[in-house]
Amino acid sequence: MLIWFVAGYLLITVGVGFYASTRVKNSKDFAAGGRSMSFPLVAAMVFATWFGSEAVLGIPATFIEEGFAGIIEDPFGSFGCLMLVGLVFARPLYRMNLLTIGDFFKQRFGPNVELITSLVIIASYLGWIAAQLTALGVVFNVLSDGAITTTQGMLIGTVIVLLYTLFGGMWSVALTDFMQMLIIVAGLVYLTWLIGDMAGGPAKVISHAASEGKFSFMHSFEPKDIVAFIGAAVTMMFGSIPQQDVYARVMSAKTENIAARASMAGACFYLSFCMLPIFLTYAASMIDPEMVKHWLAEDSQMILPHLILERTPLFAQVMFFGALLSAIMSTASGTLLAPSVTFTENILKRFLPDMSDKQFLLAMRLTVVGCAIATCLFALLSNASIYEMVGNAYKVTLVAAVVPLFFGLFWKRATTQGALIAIACGLASWVSLELGYQEGDFWPPQLVGLICSAIGMIVGSLAPQFSAHRGESASEMAAAGN
Repeated sequence: MLIWFVAGYLLITVGVGFYASTRVKNSKDFAAGGRSMSFPLVAAMVFATWFGSEAVLGIPATFIEEGFAGIIEDPFGSFGCLMLVGLVFARPLYRMNLLTIGDFFKQRFGPNVELITSLVIIASYLGWIAAQLTALGVVFNVLSDGAITTTQGMLIGTVIVLLYTLFGGMWSVALTDFMQMLIIVAGLVYLTWLIGDMAGGPAKVISHAASEGKFSFMHSFEPKDIVAFIGAAVTMMFGSIPQQDVYARVMSAKTENIAARASMAGACFYLSFCMLPIFLTYAASMIDPEMVKHWLAEDSQMILPHLILERTPLFAQVMFFGALLSAIMSTASGTLLAPSVTFTENILKRFLPDMSDKQFLLAMRLTVVGCAIATCLFALLSNASIYEMVGNAYKVTLVAAVVPLFFGLFWKRATTQGALIAIACGLASWVSLELGYQEGDFWPPQLVGLICSAIGMIVGSLAPQFSAHRGESASEMAAAGN
């Protein structure tokens, strides 16, 4: 019975996606929704895109083992990222009226920086999209009681997400995200009430978690743990800022004020609702400790799905899996579109500059198909957990794209040479340390990469210029955009 409810929901989602395709008249409609979206739609997109499988399965599984100290990257780092975007980045970027974040690097630093940062941004999406496809495979496997294997579930999920993203683009993402956000909120609030009552009430669950030290943000205040905390925090907080999905939501808004406020509202919704699956999973350890012990040894990401299936009525199961599928698909569609648009605009267009808008739109759609196939293969071959896939995704943008973006926006003396040296220093230091990194090492490789990137930008920009500067200042770009 449950699987039929899920099948019906998936058909409705695909139908909404096809309806959205009627609003796509050109490439800007497909990539950014024509800069015409209201505050509720933009805020819903921000929340629903970020609230993915890691929020329902990955983060709670990590919390039950390590507490808040294990989930600094996400949701706390993600919350910080979206708040920073709203407070600092949304308005200046919106004024530039560009299609992609890669266009910023092109106009500010020239085509070479555009190419490198675009490749870095595209690569970072592999892990995030793969995490969602992996989660879809797990969900279909659980719902079918093993009749559908995880691999088959991943393939089915990929086809479903591809179908409605392919035709409607950003409009599909916006409309389905809004619908999915409502389902996520309703489902999780209901389940929190139901399962909290089964565990003896919210106060008892929270008190139990506090007594177990789960609310401590650091294991200790030793220098090594402080540095590890900073490294974890900046990975998502800064590494997620130079991302096309973040930029696309900024650019889809009607006004710059909507862009900024919707990002901050989405941040608050995201952090608040991430606490609910954490609460539910921890409550499971009080309701059925033997089941939790079993899945901690096998796969801690399965604790919450099995609690729902074994301990709740059909209606609660429908609400949970509806919320879970909504979370996964909203993130998968948004993250599938973002690298596809970046590749078409900032890489393919370099080699095919004379494409008409109709050809450009077709190229975007074909790239969406290619991206779906590539990330599905990556997901099938990866052994990382959902949480690890998402956390690792943003290390490369942290060390290679954050510094050029920040200095490019807010430091007039930043040059093309400085940006190239920043990227080279960040990537080289991060990769060299990452290859030999051991769990007990003092410096997180991505933090060293960020520091080296900043030093490279400053030194490279102030030193004699051997590479001609090929871009405009941020103020000139904003004036041109208006």
